[in-house]
Amino acid sequence: MVRQAALEELGDVGYGAFTIESVAARSGVAKSTIYRHWPGKLPLIADALETLNEQPNPTSGAEAEGDPRERVEQLVRHLAEVFVDSTLSACIPALIEAAERDPDVRQFHHRYNRQRRQVLVDAIAEGVATGEFRPELDPEIAAIALVGPIIYRRVMTGRPLDPDHVSTLIDTVIGPSRGR
Repeated sequence: MVRQAALEELGDVGYGAFTIESVAARSGVAKSTIYRHWPGKLPLIADALETLNEQPNPTSGAEAEGDPRERVEQLVRHLAEVFVDSTLSACIPALIEAAERDPDVRQFHHRYNRQRRQVLVDAIAEGVATGEFRPELDPEIAAIALVGPIIYRRVMTGRPLDPDHVSTLIDTVIGPSRGR
């Protein structure tokens, strides 16, 4: 309850106005109880994001289900769906703004995004290694090029990227699948 309330509060008021007191009021949990588990607002927000923002984790290599392109599509589609309308989607502008002003938030935000993006980078790298994707494709740049439009649409236009456009986005960045 506290984690969910923390994300709702962050999305509603932003990082600057976010307080443990407001999370306590929203969740119905005593402020002292919250402080027993989290020493401040950044540890609470970090824990809430890491716990509640479940990312698909398609395995790679021999135990993988589906080819690299299917795993890339699963990851990018999940992100697009999250950004359509969710509590997490509302938190992103608040975190971006806070990361510009607070070095601790910036450090967390960059680490958190790097860890989550790595799953996508790994799926793309496997596609390059197996010949599914172009050999000159840089997995890190391709991952950023796939995620960027989703975040841009949410933050800069207020309109989310339609998850039905994910295949077209992947075709644009990575190229059409061999079967197309």
